[in-house]
Amino acid sequence: MKKTKSSNQIFNTIFTIIITVLVTIIIMCIILYANGYNNYTISNKGGNYNKLQAKLDLIKQEIDSEYVGNEVDENELDEYAIKGYVAGLGDIYSQYYTADEMKALMEETTGNYCGIGVYMTVDQEKNLIKIYSVIPNTPAEEAGLKEGDYITKVEGKDVSAADFDEVPKAIKGKEGTKVKITIKRDETEKDYEITRRKIEVINVSSQILDNNVGYIYIQSFEGNVAEQFKNQFNELKNKGIKSLIVDVRNNGGGVVDQATQIGDLFTDKNQTLLIQRDSKSHEIVTKSKENKTIDMNVVLLVNQDSASASEILAGILQDDVQNATIVGTKTYGKGVIQSVLQLTDGSGLKLTTDEYFTPNHKAINKIGITPDVVVDDYTYTGKIDTENDTQLKKALEILQNK
Repeated sequence: MKKTKSSNQIFNTIFTIIITVLVTIIIMCIILYANGYNNYTISNKGGNYNKLQAKLDLIKQEIDSEYVGNEVDENELDEYAIKGYVAGLGDIYSQYYTADEMKALMEETTGNYCGIGVYMTVDQEKNLIKIYSVIPNTPAEEAGLKEGDYITKVEGKDVSAADFDEVPKAIKGKEGTKVKITIKRDETEKDYEITRRKIEVINVSSQILDNNVGYIYIQSFEGNVAEQFKNQFNELKNKGIKSLIVDVRNNGGGVVDQATQIGDLFTDKNQTLLIQRDSKSHEIVTKSKENKTIDMNVVLLVNQDSASASEILAGILQDDVQNATIVGTKTYGKGVIQSVLQLTDGSGLKLTTDEYFTPNHKAINKIGITPDVVVDDYTYTGKIDTENDTQLKKALEILQNK
């Protein structure tokens, strides 16, 4: 005989299932509540910003409740959260700056700061901070600091390679104040007390080579470079140069209008110098404002580390100037421009806002500029070497044959 369940048995089974489900839900709610998730249901309501805010609030609550480690600095967490948000663009040129970082950026961009006038680097082998250059006519030079000196103390505090980010901040300061630094030279240490003053970074240097060829090196397009370039050229011209070599090898760029102002010197009035395209595909054309002031044969030296503003100048000379020749290796290929926004708390945002093109509308970004004459068997080290620099030799040969 076949057995069947009674209605009571069926009811009891269903009731047991329902009770089990309810108990499970209650237990899960208790677990979630204990772990702080009850108030942080993340939904699409309000868009991605509300999702982000909810997630940050949740993470903050977990840190406050559970984190074991160093003392938590809320301001530091906030700054890194914003840095990460901008980094999420995946654009190496866009960046968020803290107030201190923004101040340093503006000093670098304008080419002026209050300090003593040295360039520093890290000597990993000795684990020390090394002075690799002393700016002429600055407090550092006047005090007797030299290239190759090591900074071992600032204001009596020992410093090493690990302090490289902090040492420049400690040495800079208000104009007229003093800073005490200890210098190690030839295994001997000596204390210097140096008065800070305003430093103008000189990014342009010049000399006269054989056959009355002028040579101007542009280290960076930061600061008042266009004015420095004009002054250096006029000095060379007054000394009787007949042709010119401009060198932007290893020059990573700088301020756009400094490059276009230099390009203006080589072009006739109202010639196109630069084409910019913004995020809405609007194009802005920069044109020369003055009549040509440099009308001699010129060679521009470039290499794989010539980028951004260096490529803008290369594009102007290659497209607009008939008596100009580009020599070296293909340039870096940074054909985008960043705008800088300073926020009310002193922090700032550097954001890629435009792509730029040469006067003939050739793209540069991730492409670079190919020289008129390619010479790729030499690596420029930052110092002129008339004996071994094949790119410089080729420039001199071109000018001699014109």
